[in-house]
Amino acid sequence: MIDLVQFADEVGSDGPVTITGLGTRGGPVEGERGVHPPAGIEWIQADEMIVCCGAGTPVDELVAALSAHGQTLALPAGGTVGGALAVGRSDHRRLGCGPVRDTLLQARYISAAGEVVKAGGPTVKNVSGFDLCRLLVGSRGTLGFLGEVIVRTRPLPQHSQWFTHATTDPFDVFRRLYKPISVLWNGSACFALLEGHPADVAEQAATSGMTACDGPPTLPNGSRRSVKPSEVLSQTGNFVAEVGVGIVHHSLPCVVNSTGEREAALAVALKDEFDPTGRLNPGVHP
Repeated sequence: MIDLVQFADEVGSDGPVTITGLGTRGGPVEGERGVHPPAGIEWIQADEMIVCCGAGTPVDELVAALSAHGQTLALPAGGTVGGALAVGRSDHRRLGCGPVRDTLLQARYISAAGEVVKAGGPTVKNVSGFDLCRLLVGSRGTLGFLGEVIVRTRPLPQHSQWFTHATTDPFDVFRRLYKPISVLWNGSACFALLEGHPADVAEQAATSGMTACDGPPTLPNGSRRSVKPSEVLSQTGNFVAEVGVGIVHHSLPCVVNSTGEREAALAVALKDEFDPTGRLNPGVHP
């Protein structure tokens, strides 16, 4: 167990404070105190496929350590483990690896009152108490600052390769694939990430009419939209859709509808319960 007393003292119980990691997702502005979560791998339980580390541990460092055990993480590369969890955005592997929120099993975090709080448990089937871990993931540090986390690992694939195929119907390709890790479509071509035994991967690609390529297309960063999977085919403009997931990366900004407004209001109400004075990552919206 990582000692979080010093980290809790740094956060304190009053005044605006911002948590920072490697600086890849921003940092404190003038008038705010910046704090850094502890880093380092506490332990790896390869047989249980879980790992405990400080929230400030770089994702790439943890992935490298897990590779020695034939395992890896379903977290976006770059930045820290805590930062990836706080932002809560899955990368293009969500189809095969699941959402980021499913990665976090247990967290010890610092509350707005400067206290160490434990959420979740170190087992996949833990069901006791409120599922605070899912609230913390994606909250961007507005509900509490992650200090120590226990996360799930996954097997390191024997072989991994991207393939592409020109098509206006990505679901035609999708139906032919067995457990793809990612299927992307930009309106004219489909891209799929396949993992497993090299012979199985090659056979899947051949039966789907796909050819090997260097990697996925560049994702537009204008907006990230959630749509029904069936609405993917109706997308227009410059976009890349995650087929089977319902996420569309578009070059244009997204217009907030009434549903989005209700979700935003709920997020604000929840933040007020956890941080009444708004001192944690002020100005950040979950």
